[in-house]
This record gives sequence, C-alpha cells and structure tokens, in this order.
Amino acid sequence: MISRTRRAEEFCSFCGRSQEQVNRLIAGPDSVFICDECVELCREILMEEAMTPRGEMLSIKTLPPREIYRRLNQYVIGQDRSKKVLSVAVYNHYKRVMNGAATDEVELGKANILLIGPTGCGKTLLAQTLAKILDVPFTIADATTLTEAGYVGEDVEHILLSLLQAAEYDIPRAERGIIYIDEIDKISRKTGDNPSITRDVSGEGVQQALLKIVEGTVANVPPQQGRKHPQQEYIKLNTSNILFILGGAFDGLEKIVSERMTERRIAGFKGDSQRSARDLSQSELMRLVTADDLVQFGLIPEFVGRVPVIVSVDPLDEKMLIKILTEPKNAIIKQYQKMFAMDRVELVFTDDALQAAAQEALRFKTGARGLRTIIEEVLLDVMYEIPSRSDIRKCVINADTIKNKTRPLLLTHAELPVEWEKESAA
Repeated sequence: MISRTRRAEEFCSFCGRSQEQVNRLIAGPDSVFICDECVELCREILMEEAMTPRGEMLSIKTLPPREIYRRLNQYVIGQDRSKKVLSVAVYNHYKRVMNGAATDEVELGKANILLIGPTGCGKTLLAQTLAKILDVPFTIADATTLTEAGYVGEDVEHILLSLLQAAEYDIPRAERGIIYIDEIDKISRKTGDNPSITRDVSGEGVQQALLKIVEGTVANVPPQQGRKHPQQEYIKLNTSNILFILGGAFDGLEKIVSERMTERRIAGFKGDSQRSARDLSQSELMRLVTADDLVQFGLIPEFVGRVPVIVSVDPLDEKMLIKILTEPKNAIIKQYQKMFAMDRVELVFTDDALQAAAQEALRFKTGARGLRTIIEEVLLDVMYEIPSRSDIRKCVINADTIKNKTRPLLLTHAELPVEWEKESAA
C-alpha cells in the first residue's frame, strides 16, 4: 500500500477522520483508507492478543462430557467405560478451573486421575488425546527416573520444566496443562523386614516429593535443564490447576482385591447367590480397586488421597487390536498407506494379515504398543525397495508375511507380480 497526500474529502474508513485531522492516510484498494492512528491502534490490539495465553479462551461449555467422549472415540478403540469416566473427570476439572476453585464458601477439590491397566492397553494414548482435544500443553514423565532431591536422577521439578517447555514458557498456559506420569506403580514403597537398611529414594521418597505438586502448590522451577543452582532465578509455577494423570500396570493388585473380597465374603457369611472373587476376571477385579488396596500395594495414604479418580483400563483382546490397526483416525495401517501413496503405491493388508499381527502382539504381551513394531519390521524391505522402482503399483501383505517373514507380494498396474531386486535381500 502507498501513502499519498489526499484531498479534504478523503477520510479514514475506520475512524472517519479526514486528512486534515490525522498525520497520514494510507490508501488501500477501492478508495479505502486507514489513518496512522488506526494503524497504531491495530498494532496495540495485536500485541495484546499475542500476550494473551492461548489456553485462556478455552470454553468448557463447548466440550461437555459427551463431546469429549465422542472425540476420544476417533482415536481410542474400546475402553468405553474408561473413556466415559475420563470424560466426566476432565470436564469437571476444567469446569473448576474456568469458574475458580472456590464458589461462595464451597471449595471445589482437585480431582487428579489414576489409570490402571497393563502395558499397551492405551493409558498414554488416552492422556495424549485428552490434551489434544482440550488444546492444552502436555508432557509425559517416567516415574522410574525420579528420585528425591539431592540424589542422582531427576527430581520432580524436572516434570514441571518439561511442561513449561511444552507450553513454550507461557506460564499461564502451562498452569492449565496436563502431566502424565507413567509407571507410577514402580514407586511403591519397599516392604520387608529391614526397610531402613537403604533409603528408599526412588519409592516412598518420590511419592513424598510428588505430594505437593500433585495437590497444588507454587513450585520453584529451575530453568536450566532441571538443575538447581544457588544463584539462578527460579520460575514460579502454580500447579493448583494442572491436571495430573498417573498410569501404571500395578501387577499383583488384582490379588489384593481378590483377597479383600474373599475376607469380606467370609466375614459376612454371604450365600452362594453372590459371585465370589474367584469368578471375576482380572478386568472386573481392577474395576473394584479401592484406596485401601492401593495403600496395601505400596502407595502412601497421603498420595492416594490426592488421586481420587481411579480408572481401570482393560487389556486388549485380538478383536480390539485388529480394530486399532485400521479404525482410528490415525490408525497405523492408514499412516503406512498414506506414506506408500506418496510413492504412488497402494498398500493392502489382507484380513488374515491383520489377525496375524494382532496375535503376534498378544504373544509378545506388548499390546497396541507393539503393533507398530510388527508392521514396521514387515514393511522394512518394501519401503527400501519401492522408492527406486517405477513399476510397482501395489503391495499386498498376507498372514504368511507376518508370521513367517516372507516377502510381500508386489504387483504392477496390470496386477502382474513384480520380481524383487537382488540387492534388497541383504
């Protein structure tokens, strides 16, 4: 746009002032003008918007539990009960955040979440997807790497630093983020005849260190890669509105639940009409977990009290694993098909191939997490071969390819088999 001297009848299209009333008029198309003062006002508005935390405009009214559940369904297969519990818990948490923790004299407590389920059942994916739906900063921490302050390892403030980095050091936005701490069951306190022989710096000590930040406190976060230096300035971060989601397999917890139910049944002289603990599956037992069971497992009572929402995530069976391969919005098979399409090659998995991949994941007990590894291994030679070949238009993966590691079938446009290059056999 070009600045020109204008006649008196020409005026700013925004404020209506004439050339005589402003310093400059800047001409736009179709006889539209803007004055220097309106330009400055626009600049100030843009600066204010840039300084406003992006997460501040989140309206929980547009994301009721039903909508959160619907969006979770796009990425997470199965786990219907878990998704429903999470949808309600997350909605209530951010409703509390948006409306203030205290209403009149009623103080709304913070409801952090504990996800219990075996490896590869979708605990991390659930937490990641929730953060994506809510458009809030998200970070993952591994509880097994944490130690008490002063010992070798990461202290709990490092988790907060990771969240700050995910929020690009936007403190108000970070204070509404989600932190997922995995392997939380691995920091259960040690038991035995002589628990005081060695200090439990990675068990009960870490639980004690996590207490305040999980409940809500103003933490001093060291900006220099989590290391504390006496002379450095700390970043103050209020964790009161940060949602903590804790996850773990809790192997053996079902036995504690079963024993509790058996003892209660014996003490109460229940009749045969009520199902005994022996009749319940592991998933059903995990749905009956109480705070006392978690304390008996090794979590300290104060820590359990700060995580009131307990969600059991069921192990995945063969049918669910097959659906995970193909149905979600970002399903593994869809991702590889898109990559192959970039080389103008159609990637096809037969039904028996999908079944074989699911069976492999079950055999190795890796759940959904192992599916990508299985598919990646099967497609390695193909992805090596295709970019240097112009005659390949289709790649077919069958069960034999998955189970016996035979080479996939490569076809031309006319559906004729294509021979493999000798170099790819290396």
